[in-house]
Amino acid sequence: MLDLLIVLLEDPTPRDTEVKAGPLGFALWIFMIIAVVVLGFSLVKQLRKAQAAKDAGLYGDEPAAPGDGTDEGSGPEARS
Repeated sequence: MLDLLIVLLEDPTPRDTEVKAGPLGFALWIFMIIAVVVLGFSLVKQLRKAQAAKDAGLYGDEPAAPGDGTDEGSGPEARS
């Protein structure tokens, strides 16, 4: 018990300027950015698949008729 008290008293907390993340922290930060980008692409892919299944009538809805504004080629750019 006394040893722990001596260690705590002799071991000061480092200052903010003495603490650095280093290359491992930088690599972890880059990995998390890449993971968010991959998850974003995956989300968009799954949302497109769900919309295509809904348009096909797989969820109990009526199948989407061509030209009703739900498919990708019927936007304002495609009409001109």
